[in-house]
Amino acid sequence: MRWLRQFVVLVSAVVTLPLAIAPPAQGQLPASSGAAADYGGPAVVLSPRGLDRPVCADTPLRLTFKEPPQLGTAGRLQVHRADGTLVDTVDLADPASRQRAIGGALSDYGEVHRWTYEPVVVEGRTASVHLHQALAPGEVYHVTVEEGFFLGMTAVEGGTWRFRTQDAPRRSAPRITVDRSGGADFCTVQGAVDSVPENNSTSVRIDVAPGTYREIVYVAQNKPHLTVRGSGASRTVIGYPNNSVLNGDAAMANVPPEQSYCPRRVLPQPDRFNCWRAAFGVDADDFRLEHATIHNSTPDGGSQAEAFRGNGDRIVLDHVRVLSHQDSLRLQGRAFVTDSYVEGDVDFVWGTGGVFVQDSELRSLDIGYIAQIRNQDGWPGNVFLRTRLTRADTVPDGSVLLGRIDKRFPTSQVVFLDSTMDAHVAPVGWGISDGDCTTVDRLRFWEYGSTTPDGAPVDTSGRLACSRQLDAAEAEVWRDPAQLLDGWDPRRPAV
Repeated sequence: MRWLRQFVVLVSAVVTLPLAIAPPAQGQLPASSGAAADYGGPAVVLSPRGLDRPVCADTPLRLTFKEPPQLGTAGRLQVHRADGTLVDTVDLADPASRQRAIGGALSDYGEVHRWTYEPVVVEGRTASVHLHQALAPGEVYHVTVEEGFFLGMTAVEGGTWRFRTQDAPRRSAPRITVDRSGGADFCTVQGAVDSVPENNSTSVRIDVAPGTYREIVYVAQNKPHLTVRGSGASRTVIGYPNNSVLNGDAAMANVPPEQSYCPRRVLPQPDRFNCWRAAFGVDADDFRLEHATIHNSTPDGGSQAEAFRGNGDRIVLDHVRVLSHQDSLRLQGRAFVTDSYVEGDVDFVWGTGGVFVQDSELRSLDIGYIAQIRNQDGWPGNVFLRTRLTRADTVPDGSVLLGRIDKRFPTSQVVFLDSTMDAHVAPVGWGISDGDCTTVDRLRFWEYGSTTPDGAPVDTSGRLACSRQLDAAEAEVWRDPAQLLDGWDPRRPAV
């Protein structure tokens, strides 16, 4: 199974990336921990443990050791109800344990889609076990661990590791809280999203406490009108090392179309599988993300890996940081991005349109391309107003294109207005793959008022022949988001 070998290699490369949850300091135990227990091997702190303080139904299980633990190659961790009923199994020898359903995602055929993920993550002295689904609220559970699950740790027998889940929050609540340390309605962002009723018709806000939330998040199209609000982009980080090798085109080659084809495809053929590889994916309408960082921690060169993918209508990103390398931010349908930061190297802003980006920074991490916008004929593309195009220190002058497209999408539109561009932007500005200007006579690569960081006009005399400098009157038209977004005013106050 080639995809599984690729998965193992990639996981081994990403577990120490900056997104990883910091291990506890020496002598410090995670929240909701019980006392250390000795199983014939090193003392281990089990969390959550005990019945006095109930925990989120979506809590991960954590084991903290005196030394960094080593995961075995076989053995099972199992969760049981108080009556002994088995509810979940993580089996290190079974590849199926590395797959799970997320967010009620259905393929284009209506069948459940399953993601590849890491059920056990070792970071420092702590191992976190992420179950295949949330537990039921208001129940008592016990956990058993077979010998060999962690090298040097003997078995945890039934009754030793017990805990209780808290009661479910009120259904249809207008505000839901998330805190990975406990004390909120949910411990994960996905748990909060899952609690929203299907076909929700009123605004629901999910407030996410400071912390790093290492999870794939998926918002299905039957969960509209959601706002996910972090506690500040420097304090709330949501993300995962998801990518094409784990869950995209490379992984879907041998998966039946009934399980793998993406729903709500804007471009039916190119977009068959690429919806599953984002760290945070949204297929719902009327979604807002505010004051948070979304980080796809796939390493450089680790394949296409969206941090945020928005595939609904009227999506807003406000004071958001979007971090990845290739394909960082993908927006399909009407969207608005303001006061945000996006970084990457290859096509790190891409999708269809219309998308209006204002007062934001686009930072190039390497030689590459900023935008690839694939419009259908007659559709709007992307407008970038008052953006700042910056670069990492290692990115050379003249090495980055504003945008590129191939001749399959001859009517694509990318517009930069009143934007500041460092010298990493190549004099030619734009590129066409597999063609030239004669093959894309309706291309809309437009620009107006570009300046250098010191305020001088950019020399655009060497730009691609079929790109165009707008005049002042034309530029004024495109400064209005409603011109691009078919009358939608995204600047209205948030819920």
